[in-house]
Amino acid sequence: MRNKSEYVTKVTSSHWGAFEVDVQDGRIVRTRPFSEDPCPSAIPDILPKAVHHPTRVARPSVRRGWLENRDRTERGSDTFVELSWDEALDIAAAELCRVREVHGNEAIYGGSYGWGSAGRFHHAQSQVHRFLNSIGGYVASFGSYSTGCAQAIMPHVFGVPFLKLNYEHQDGWPTIAANTETLVMFGGVNPKNSQVSMGGVTRHETALWFETFAKNGMRCINIGPQRTDAPEGCEWVSLKPGSDTALMLAMAYVLETEHLTDQEFLARCTTGFERFRPYLMGDTDGSPKSPEWAGPICGVDPDTIRILARRMAATRTLITVAWSLQRGEHGEQPYWMSAVLAAMLGQIGLPGGGVGYGYGAIGGVGKSLKGLRGATFSQGENPVRKFIPVARVGDMLRHPGEIYAFNGRREAYPDIRLVYWAGGNPFHHHQDLNGLHDAWQRPETIIVNEPWWTATAKRADIVFPATTPYEREDIGRSNFDDYLFHMPQLIPPVGEARDDYAIFAGLAKRLGVEETFTEGRSAGEWLRVLYDDYRNIARDEGVDVPSFETLRDMNWVRLPIQQDTPNRTLFAPFREDPEAAPLPTPSGKIEIFSETIDGFGYDDCRGHPVWLPPTEWLGVATSEAPLHLVSPQPGDKLHSQLESALADEDGARPEKVVIHPADAAFRKIKTGDPVRVFNDRGACRARAVVSDDIRQGVVSLPTGAWFGDPGGNIDPAGNPNVLTRDVGTSRLGQGCSAHTALVDVARI
Repeated sequence: MRNKSEYVTKVTSSHWGAFEVDVQDGRIVRTRPFSEDPCPSAIPDILPKAVHHPTRVARPSVRRGWLENRDRTERGSDTFVELSWDEALDIAAAELCRVREVHGNEAIYGGSYGWGSAGRFHHAQSQVHRFLNSIGGYVASFGSYSTGCAQAIMPHVFGVPFLKLNYEHQDGWPTIAANTETLVMFGGVNPKNSQVSMGGVTRHETALWFETFAKNGMRCINIGPQRTDAPEGCEWVSLKPGSDTALMLAMAYVLETEHLTDQEFLARCTTGFERFRPYLMGDTDGSPKSPEWAGPICGVDPDTIRILARRMAATRTLITVAWSLQRGEHGEQPYWMSAVLAAMLGQIGLPGGGVGYGYGAIGGVGKSLKGLRGATFSQGENPVRKFIPVARVGDMLRHPGEIYAFNGRREAYPDIRLVYWAGGNPFHHHQDLNGLHDAWQRPETIIVNEPWWTATAKRADIVFPATTPYEREDIGRSNFDDYLFHMPQLIPPVGEARDDYAIFAGLAKRLGVEETFTEGRSAGEWLRVLYDDYRNIARDEGVDVPSFETLRDMNWVRLPIQQDTPNRTLFAPFREDPEAAPLPTPSGKIEIFSETIDGFGYDDCRGHPVWLPPTEWLGVATSEAPLHLVSPQPGDKLHSQLESALADEDGARPEKVVIHPADAAFRKIKTGDPVRVFNDRGACRARAVVSDDIRQGVVSLPTGAWFGDPGGNIDPAGNPNVLTRDVGTSRLGQGCSAHTALVDVARI
């Protein structure tokens, strides 16, 4: 580090992009946009305040009740005792040893969400999983809250892992701009969401591409409950939340009854249409899936459905589906049905046609780059084979030993005695937080590495203060970005914070596995090992990457890995010759009907896509809960990160809830009014924003506010997950159902 009093300006990277940082006297004093970013995110503006905020964890802390008598009933309300690092590490190591010896490694759950840092070495998820693997393993999780349902269903349809499908088998923005005539966006494409991406997105370009689309004469149609889910200038088809599958079925009905289906493509490239068609036509249930059938369900005029379906058949059409659609009960259905609709149009494999997922969800989707792997800290091998779908953590803690179904498997929830969490805040992203709070009292011990006193840290027994990305050196890179960064240590660690690597190395030493975890290397030595590995991979791919020392001096470099060929589409070989280039599905084709899924016997996810009404939606709204709640990603931060700085800004909290003018007038609510959003699961405060950019009967409350006090009173900051349902999407996907919730709103 330089002398503390010296004024320093450096560029660093984050999940929301690169930015310049001014440092003086060991503090971050201000940030500025990165010069090469055409639409920089404003998130870094709050960074100086957040990094030096009073809510930072200053020293290793142990909850008083747990320390004195191993009490586990006061998590969230107890006080903490600060200890020295040696004392806290000794206590944590002894507890890990006890649980392993008495209950086995299947009693340890390793929680982490991976968004802690854009740096490649100080990646909390890799660090905690590597450590737990070095001591014999842990119960892991499958998928993510963002895409867990899609990660289960889409490999059955296309045979490709969902995230690989998102990043490697979809058309890039240049291809879409050059070829697409009609862009039909189920759930929109929101530049707000695309300001973040795993590992970082340096050039924020989503909104700029839509300006290009408009100049090209492309017709862009946003289908969903909020106008603002797509850039300005897009047409808006207002839709009831959770009814997208019904609308897609009605479009398919129009194609089939008006002889617009591409039968040749279906015969060559798909399997199972003959099993799906009787359901579509109403032969199996007596309900033809016509526009007249769908209109009342989804709130769209039947003539609008017909006109749109005809245009989709007459033009080069790309259907896009937001990640949000699968975060609801039966979320498998709109994802599967969108693939069926695209197959009926016959444009899959044509440049700018077919179907794509997650555009706008994060900044990496739509980038056309040569992927360069490497610079990844190995997690090692997990000897424990037991895992859970990630969104079922509450059920796991509540119901040890209970049998659950998931994607054709029947498993028993493990009996978890110890939870180790690093790099995440489940009391932000999980559903029914009051229910999670109760379940969280069940494990014997909870250990957390965390920079701030989040709701999760407050509900732990042992809390280790962790550094932020600005207090350590790292490498910033992403497979979906063409910039490479040296992320310098900008300031000394705040308080007594230590890197995750140092924390786990200290525990590993006490547990006799130091060599296994560290391999005898310091953090600085590991950085060079990972970087040299990445540099060698790049060289093999014909890409010149500077030495580590050169990159450190340069701070950042742009790599020549852009692939802007306007006709690049990766399903083209399959389309041209499905026999020579089959998909990795059982049939080698797109599976409109899946024998595999049908064989599971699930009534909540059958052998082909169907309309299954959610348990809570406007079709069953009551006077007690008449409004449908959607909970989109926030625009002022990533998930709940940096929230402490926002929470105490004048007027910044509670969070804003958007409500339609008619719904607001009925409740005598005006913009700026404090309101209570509530249902039988909980309640939270919010500030009203009255707008006709949202469908009547729907309210929108972003995620990210830190969860406050437990119980049936009221969450003060406005976290929508006190209101959402903690149920799986289906027995197939078991993803989160955050967007399946009914509420009411009242003026305070």
